[in-house]
Amino acid sequence: MDLKKTNAAVTTITRDVDKLEEMSGNIYQTVMIVAKRANQIAVELKEELHQKLEEFSSYTESLEEIFENREQIEISRMYERLPKPTSIALQEFIENKLFYRIPEQTEKIHGIAENNNQ
Repeated sequence: MDLKKTNAAVTTITRDVDKLEEMSGNIYQTVMIVAKRANQIAVELKEELHQKLEEFSSYTESLEEIFENREQIEISRMYERLPKPTSIALQEFIENKLFYRIPEQTEKIHGIAENNNQ
């Protein structure tokens, strides 16, 4: 999934907790599912950003050259403008794009796989 093309909200919006609770059966499970996915997204974005910024790194640059690198600044700004990982994860959860398994309910798998098994 391309995280830069998500339709997650960039700003904070109010969510109906009851609807989120209905999706997994428990609001705390919903929070944990979204939190774990948000951590995965944050790691992916961080690794991607570091890979792009490594292209510009040089061990012989002076302090003045670091501050003047426009391409590097634009890449950083582009990542800053993206929705937060929590917003992306919550949007994926709402759109039923997440695959998750609840250990207590081993016979039932939620998310994308559930739709494919029908």
